[in-house]
Amino acid sequence: MQLASGVDPQLADLSNKLIYSAMAVYTIAMFAHMFEWTFGSKGAVAVRSKEQSGSLAETVAAAEAKGTKKVTVTVAGAGGGTTTLTRTALAGAGATVVTSGRGEDEVDGPGAAGSSEKADLAGRIAVSLTVLAALLHVGGVIARGLSVSRWPWGNMYEFSCAFALAMTAAYLVLLAAKKNVRWLGLPVTVAVLLTLGIATTVLYTDSEQLVPALHSYWLAIHVSTAIFCGGAFYAAFIATLLYLFQDSYHRRVEAGAYEYLKPGAARAAGRQQSDFRTGLARVRVSVCNRLPAASTLDKLSYRINALVFPLWTFTIIAGAIWAEAAWGKYWEWDPKETWSFITWVAYACYLHARATAGWKGRKAAYLALAAFACWLFNYYGVNIFVTGKHSYAGI
Repeated sequence: MQLASGVDPQLADLSNKLIYSAMAVYTIAMFAHMFEWTFGSKGAVAVRSKEQSGSLAETVAAAEAKGTKKVTVTVAGAGGGTTTLTRTALAGAGATVVTSGRGEDEVDGPGAAGSSEKADLAGRIAVSLTVLAALLHVGGVIARGLSVSRWPWGNMYEFSCAFALAMTAAYLVLLAAKKNVRWLGLPVTVAVLLTLGIATTVLYTDSEQLVPALHSYWLAIHVSTAIFCGGAFYAAFIATLLYLFQDSYHRRVEAGAYEYLKPGAARAAGRQQSDFRTGLARVRVSVCNRLPAASTLDKLSYRINALVFPLWTFTIIAGAIWAEAAWGKYWEWDPKETWSFITWVAYACYLHARATAGWKGRKAAYLALAAFACWLFNYYGVNIFVTGKHSYAGI
């Protein structure tokens, strides 16, 4: 490994070892979250009657008899029968009644662990491992900076390491704030591992000093805010994907798409489905009944994007000020500048659409996905495939 002058090789090597150690612990945490979801599917979130088609009163009585404080709601259909078991919820001080409508009637699921003690233990272990991995990750990022006595985000490798840390930090901060977001653990650890995997294999560069144009206090201001925005945008992206997943599930439930999963009279219809499709359907029902309601996910995505959008605006303004100091012009339509602006416009369109009647829900969610795609291309695509003034930072 060739190191530039002014580089501490011991600290640079320590940084690499800490990053690889963090990846190993993140991997174990990811498997722990997988176990949480798997065991949670086996733990009964609700107490059902033998045929899963009894009256609402019978179902609630069965739950109270076992002391679980759980309730299953059955909705009456137009012909007087039962149409669907719409939602499962944990009761707090009393029974929570859930109807088939979306919006105000929705109730959040209990989380990935459901009511299983084994799943809850796996989830707690996963969070503890994620905290340990984050500490190792922080040490790796700090050691990288100390090895060259500068801020540790001067190239794509360093930016990716810091970006992955920002994703983890956003997740842990939400947990520390007592938010019920442990269901985010699996997608966060998967994304962190993918980001660090790409960073260490494709984007890695040796620890080295920066070109003169990057020796500025704006490096700390402009790039750090971009990293924070990236981590928050990713959290909102996951919430948006799961919102679409949940909303599609509820629409299918209301259309009776999962009636064949019920025992008894529904078995004849179930024979028309392949075992593979039936298995997938059962998995989706299990997962969706443990996730937050679609409306909750939609609100979470909107609030994160609305909170971070002003900071992304500041990031662009700070970059323009730095460009004037380094290159003599505030704006030259460099590819990075252009795609940063396109990303800003995309998120502005989403926020406007989200507040406009007729564009809420799925339409606005698609705009949020498009906006994140713009951010992702600006992050990877522009730096790897397009040559511009930002190319001197290296990949």
